[in-house]
Amino acid sequence: MTYDFDRIVPRKGTDCVKHDLLLPVFGKEDLMPMWVADMDFETPDFIREAVMERARHPVYGYTFRSRAFFETVAGWWERRHGWTVDPDHIRFSPGVVPALNLCVMEFTEPGDRILVQPPVYFPFFTAVTGHGRTLVHNPLVKEGARYAMDFDAMEEEFQKGVRMFVFCHPHNPVGRVWTKAELERVAELCLRYDVLMLSDEIHADLTLFGHRHLPLASLGKEIAAQCITCVAPSKTFNLAGLHSSAVILSDPGLRKRYDQVLERIHVGGGNLFGQVAMEAAYAGGDEWLNQLLAYLEKNFHVVTDVLGDRVPGVVISPLEATYLVWLDFRPLGLEGSGLKSFMLEEARLGLNDGPMFGPGGEGHQRLNIACPRQVLEEALERLRTALLGRG
Repeated sequence: MTYDFDRIVPRKGTDCVKHDLLLPVFGKEDLMPMWVADMDFETPDFIREAVMERARHPVYGYTFRSRAFFETVAGWWERRHGWTVDPDHIRFSPGVVPALNLCVMEFTEPGDRILVQPPVYFPFFTAVTGHGRTLVHNPLVKEGARYAMDFDAMEEEFQKGVRMFVFCHPHNPVGRVWTKAELERVAELCLRYDVLMLSDEIHADLTLFGHRHLPLASLGKEIAAQCITCVAPSKTFNLAGLHSSAVILSDPGLRKRYDQVLERIHVGGGNLFGQVAMEAAYAGGDEWLNQLLAYLEKNFHVVTDVLGDRVPGVVISPLEATYLVWLDFRPLGLEGSGLKSFMLEEARLGLNDGPMFGPGGEGHQRLNIACPRQVLEEALERLRTALLGRG
């Protein structure tokens, strides 16, 4: 079956964050929304059909997740990423961000130092500071347009005492897929300094241009025992509104404590339709995903053709994974409030402003390309025209 990613789906008026919150977020409504990290593509038909079939049953009472549910999640990771996961090691969470917060609350204490790597997905910061923990920055290093980890600085922070490392893998917003050598170095340092690894792998399925995702916990039993992996189908299959994700914990002690915190705050039940959608996605989503990835690759080529060839000066980070393109406008003299004003008033685009991702985000904007090509081309033409209009 061939899926139609060119179809424009009207989302305005559906209480959609991306389209219906332009005015309160940006102060303007006449913008093209290219920000929030969900897709403007239809959620796959086989997932919608599974949800509608369950919705036809007249009772929406308390439910549980069957053994088949966990086996389906494990099967996806085996099939797509070569990682053999014991279904008994999988737990539920109402989202990856809630999972990060749950793990910070359960596995660290107030005042503990927790390391993150900015510029990075901004909820990482509040997952640390919102619970009275100490945020430690280990900024990524920009080498040309591509980013790398600063392992020397990481080790220096570990030597000062770090309890947990919240890892973005693949990385949002810089689009990196970390190599095996990089992951082994991360794991080696974490094991040496007894740092718990909390790995957000929500973008794992969205690797592009021949890059492959290697789950951090798949590197070995000792590493897996000190690693908590957070995953979800929400980015992959456009299911963010259903709030269903999974947490994979190989160590029985970590699993027991995670179960306890989930029980204490009573969020383990989840959403009936979320679990139906999640199981359907992981059971039969391979071909749809393969076609999506091919479409996203072509969309990224459109970005590089327009901004790289026809508007020299904008630095585009290579997109190894995700559908989020990291753009650096500093060579054009645009940053700070000037860049923000330019995007809103001249380009008339709503993108994520770089500083929200922490140190290193200055002068950058994050562009969501998970939309029909016609929409992307219009947005890029707005940006190109505005940039050329600056003289």
